[in-house]
Amino acid sequence: MINDMIGYLEGKLLKIEEDRILLLANQVGYEVLLPVIVLETLETKTVGEELSLYIYYHQTERQPKPVLIGFNLEAEKEFFQYFISVEAIGPLKAAKAMDIPVRDIARAIETNDTARLKQLKGIGNRTAQKIIASLKGKMGKFALISKSEPDVMPVDEDFASQVLTVLIDQLGHKAADAKRMIEEALKRNRSVSTPEELFEEVYRGETSNQASPPATPGKPVSSNE
Repeated sequence: MINDMIGYLEGKLLKIEEDRILLLANQVGYEVLLPVIVLETLETKTVGEELSLYIYYHQTERQPKPVLIGFNLEAEKEFFQYFISVEAIGPLKAAKAMDIPVRDIARAIETNDTARLKQLKGIGNRTAQKIIASLKGKMGKFALISKSEPDVMPVDEDFASQVLTVLIDQLGHKAADAKRMIEEALKRNRSVSTPEELFEEVYRGETSNQASPPATPGKPVSSNE
């Protein structure tokens, strides 16, 4: 299929515009549309620097001119493909809407937070509800995307190592943090036996940790109070 022709580009940054860049790869200049969340990561980049992007290639009969949409992480591109599966959200609208981190959008979907989703550019209440109805239960992996730069490390073949790879290479977590999350998830639920189950358990644990207030010293609360 034609939309599988370009999935990744690596080259030299030639130009940065309001919502896109020009990237020189193999002596060809590619115009790549970037969501706000990706553009923000290029603030420290200068013309001439090397850059790599995962690419979503969009071309249809109604949109005959090819459009390339770029992402820093493979997981961001994967989330984007889920996002455009929602009724009334096409690739161009989705790219404009992604102006808060993917992890925050994913968490809003999983927690039915329509108010947060309505903060996305061009997303109203009805569309926010459609997003939740279509994608809730599928976003745990994307809610774990880290704000830090990914580390690279070798992996074994068991399912826990597969999840470790994704947490590090695709979702951007530090190796030590990723190992900790997996170890804690397996301690909480020893029946986990697939990568999908482990992702869900890791997500539940991280969500629980964020929701729990830090303990403060003081007298114990009586059960009669």
